[in-house]
Parts: sequence; C-alpha cells; structure tokens
Amino acid sequence: MTETIRENPLGYVEPKKLLRQFAIPSIVAMLVTNLYNLIDQVFIGWRVGMLGNAATNVAFPLTTICFSISLLIGIGSASRFGLELGRRNPEIAKKTVGNAIIISVIAGFVLAVVAETFMVPMLHGFGTTEDVLPYAMTYVKITAYGFPCLIVGVVMSNLIRADGSPKYSMICMLIGSIVNTILDPLFMFGLGMGMEGAAWATVISQFASFVVTIVYFRNMKQVKLTRDAFQPDLRLIATNLSYGLSNCLTQLGILVVQISFNHSLIFYGAQSIYGSNIPLTAFGVMMKINGIVFGFFIGISQGSQPIYSFNYGAAKYDRVKAVYRQAAKLCLILGLIATIAYEVFPRQLMGMFGTGTELYFQFAVWMMRTFLCMTIFAGIQLISSNFFAAIAMPWKGVILSMCRQVIFMLPILYILPRFLGIQGLGYCGPIVDLLSFVICILLIRREFKRMDRQAAAA
Repeated sequence: MTETIRENPLGYVEPKKLLRQFAIPSIVAMLVTNLYNLIDQVFIGWRVGMLGNAATNVAFPLTTICFSISLLIGIGSASRFGLELGRRNPEIAKKTVGNAIIISVIAGFVLAVVAETFMVPMLHGFGTTEDVLPYAMTYVKITAYGFPCLIVGVVMSNLIRADGSPKYSMICMLIGSIVNTILDPLFMFGLGMGMEGAAWATVISQFASFVVTIVYFRNMKQVKLTRDAFQPDLRLIATNLSYGLSNCLTQLGILVVQISFNHSLIFYGAQSIYGSNIPLTAFGVMMKINGIVFGFFIGISQGSQPIYSFNYGAAKYDRVKAVYRQAAKLCLILGLIATIAYEVFPRQLMGMFGTGTELYFQFAVWMMRTFLCMTIFAGIQLISSNFFAAIAMPWKGVILSMCRQVIFMLPILYILPRFLGIQGLGYCGPIVDLLSFVICILLIRREFKRMDRQAAAA
C-alpha cells in the first residue's frame, strides 16, 4: 500500500496534463447530466407546455437538496480520501469510503420519505401557483423514488474520481444520461405519459447510474474495502462532512435563492404586464440553460479536487497553485464564451424549449441578457470554494459560498425589486457575480502567500 501511494500519479504528473485527465471526464459527465435535464425541459415544453416547464422549475429545489447532500458527503469524503492518501494513511482512507456509502444510503431514503410525506406544503413553499401545482405533484411523487439512487450515485462518482478513475466516474454519469435520453421520448410521446413519463425516465436513469457505480467498489485502485471499513465512525464522518460543507452550503444557498426568486417572480410578475406564470417559467428555463455552462465549471472544480487534496497532503504547494491557476483560466475563458452567447442569441436559446407568446419571449430575452451578463466571473467563485474544501479549509469555502448565495444575493434580491419592480430581479445576478469575484481573488491571493511561507519554512 505504501508503494501504491508513493507512485500515485497525482504527485508527479505535470499539473496541466493531470487537470486535463481529471477535468475532461468530469466536464463530460456534468454536461451530459445537465443535457438530459435540458432534454426533459425540451420534451416537457413541447409535450405538456409552459405549465409543465414551470412545474419542473418549482420541483427543482428538491433536486438541489439531493445534490447538496450528495456534495456534503461526496466532496467531503473524496477530499479526506485524497488527503489521507497523500499523508500515507490508507486505513483512514478506506474507512472514509465505507462510512460515506453508509451515510449516503441513509440520507437518500430519509429524503425520499420526507418528500413523499410533505409534498404539497413543500411545493407551496417552493413557490408554485395553483395552475402549476398538479403538474409539480405528478412529477415529484415519482421522482422522489429515485432520491436514494441519485444521492448514492453522486457520492460514489466523487470517490471513484478520487481513487484515480475519472473516466469510470464519467461513464457512471453517461449511462444515466443515455438511458434518460432514450426513455424520455418513448414514455412521453410513444406511450403518451406526459409528466409521468418524464419522471419515470429520470428515476430509471438514476438507478442505472447507481448500479454501474456499485460494480466499481469491488476493485478500488488505492484501497481494498473490507468489512471493517463499514463500521460507523461518527468522529470520522463529522470531519469528512466538514470538508464538504462549503459545497453543500453552495447548493443550499442556491436552494434559498431559487425559492426566493420563485416567490419574487410570482409576486412582482403579477404586478407587471407579464403575469405570474411567464416569469416563473422563463427564469426556470434560463437557469437550466445556464446549468450547461455551470456543468463546465463544476467539472473543472471536481476534476481539480483530487489533485489539490493529494498534493496539499504531500506538502507540494507549487503543484496545488499551478492546478488552481489553470482551472481559473479555463473558467474565465468558458465564462466569456457563455456571456457572449447569452447576449447575442437569447431568443434562439430560449426558443428551443417550446412555444410561447411574444410577451413570454420579450421577458425571457431581457432576463437572460441582464441576469447572466457577468457569467464570465461565475466560475471563479465555484472553483475557489471547492479549492478550500479540498485543502482541508472548509470554512473559507463556506465564506465564499455564503457571500454569493446569502450575504450578497438575498439582500439585493429583496431591495432592488422594491424600487425597480420585476426588472430589479434581473440586476441581482451581475451585481452578485461581480462582488463574489472580488472576494474570491482576495482570499485566494492570501492563501497562496501562506503556502509560500510554509514552503519556505520547510
């Protein structure tokens, strides 16, 4: 085991090459995952209509909760796994994997039961209208069955990547996406199942990904799982979860913003010429489109994580900084491309998701151009937050997450619309993205200087 750890390529392969090896599979996996969410929107938009798309927007906070739990466990455990391998502690790394599997299974079933039991009050809390509620109930009642597979699958894919198998992690996600893409038109159009068809396609695809991930853990590269790895260790679990806290809080912050935005879109939309349903639908579709761009950012972030963790644990700080700089450069380039697309082709992008009135497209085009005009900086906050989690400084990651999602966004969200009406909601995005970018740069520069001092003292 000591020999395996010493020869781990994370510690000696050129950083730029490593980032390509780990980030590209993660990006592909995230893009395909977001793509099948978009495909859901496309098929629902053309088969069910605007209210169907609004229903998935209202139901999406439950998916966000799933991902927040998944990242809390998955990123936290993957970070600890990499750190312990770098420190040459294979037994702790092994127990980290076993305990992550146990807690993710429990979390998945608990969330499914909660969603089924409190579905109606939760959907009202998420901002549904009476017109949208029946569609949302149909969708959530079925997709809740897939929550255990979704959470366990995401957790395991992070651990598979940390074990040095990014391509296999990608395959796990691809399998689900392919299954969903095939079943969506079959169920919705071929069998005429509408919203139920979209929901069942999602659940079955999540189960398929889950099965593929299970196979991997019989033969891990860096550790061999034995029965003692699955003995619950509450102290170990608590520490591991702290490493994933910033990613979890990022998702929970997104959840709070989603719910707040849904209520604001309904409230201020009702006071405008657009009504309540047009803003609710348009904003949901827009954020699904932006999810493709964030798929790149998340893929880069997840691909970087095992490299950060291993090299930080091995005190190879120059390699840590080199990988971050490459990741940040990629995010800025991709963010610029996305920003240009949102400004030049908003009508075409929104038009892919079904028909709508001219009033609908008027609002959708304005909102996309305004809310997403600072997307160029959005990826830096995400990779910086994950960077601190990966090097065992979760609270700095938490600060970055909270700055964007809570400290900056919520006050601006409640202040601007009071003076500018529904247009105030559009200006929230660029203001928050710019402020968050500044905070990230300040914290990262400070951390790099600290690493330089540690290297000099060694």
